[in-house]
Amino acid sequence: FESRERMDDPDTELVTRAGRGDRAAAAALVRRHSAKLFTLARRMLGADGDAEDAVQDAFLKLWTHAARWRPGAARLETWLYRVTLNACYDRLRAKRPVPLDEALELADAAPGPDQGLDAPKLAAAVAAALAELPERQRAAILLCHHQEQTNIAAAEILGLSVEALESLLARARRNLRARLGEARDLLGD
Repeated sequence: FESRERMDDPDTELVTRAGRGDRAAAAALVRRHSAKLFTLARRMLGADGDAEDAVQDAFLKLWTHAARWRPGAARLETWLYRVTLNACYDRLRAKRPVPLDEALELADAAPGPDQGLDAPKLAAAVAAALAELPERQRAAILLCHHQEQTNIAAAEILGLSVEALESLLARARRNLRARLGEARDLLGD
């Protein structure tokens, strides 16, 4: 199965050059992908330091594998998301669960579409609800809704069929609705 996405990888030339030791190409890849990967990792892990470490791990893995990169096997961005998620999973497994009252302090400070609607409380409730989701459900929601990946790309990143991803997303959305319903008292509804 060769998708158009796989054949049209804008990073192929940069990865090839980075594999030959071209520092400018490596820096270009970091500039192109680090912000998206950091956003995903921060939302998965809840802490900037942990997110930075996860992204750094992904880029270190890229540098060690760049010389062996096979164009057309997968898009580099897809591979980087997968490696970053694996680094996040490793850190989450090593962490103890965060109590709900601590998780509420992990809200993303970036303004969103809900900015005028009691944003701090709502952001905290959403962050807490996301933090309570099982890892794979959280990853699916973050990839599709926050990272704006297509279902096909997100399924590939997670190593799932599109149908399995859609089922995972449906479960994640149900869990989020239930958790946010429980948080209505926090929101004053």
